[in-house]
Amino acid sequence: MAPMDSSYPASSSGSGTARLGASLHVKGEITGNEDLAIDGSVEGLVQLEDRKLTIGASAKVTADVIAREVVVYGNVKGNLRARDRIEIKKDGSVVGDLTTARIMIEDGAYFKGSIEIDKAGDASDSHDLEKPAFSRTPRTAATTASSD
Repeated sequence: MAPMDSSYPASSSGSGTARLGASLHVKGEITGNEDLAIDGSVEGLVQLEDRKLTIGASAKVTADVIAREVVVYGNVKGNLRARDRIEIKKDGSVVGDLTTARIMIEDGAYFKGSIEIDKAGDASDSHDLEKPAFSRTPRTAATTASSD
């Protein structure tokens, strides 16, 4: 048996980022539990619930994305959902709807779609969002209006 190459990591549980190179084209679904940088093209779904997705300057992504954090340097057509934050850098382009707790769009970036700010603590009140805004119950109950 040949000795194991010590330059190759024994496991992928380290803090490294997986990379999809510029010459790679993926159609289908990408799921995982590690950070991912895409420089190639992807069509379908990218689901990295608790991880960071970086869409490189040469990337062309036609997919819905679900991740903890999404940073866009390239082109995306699809909806982005990030639990923590979405960043669209100056040469980035996104056509689709964004749902996140925090958003940053740099000058020069292109964005077409809607933005929904979804704060992490408000997830339990999501059933209330189906009502028109004027008929929702206020989040601050009458307990704050004491007449002492």
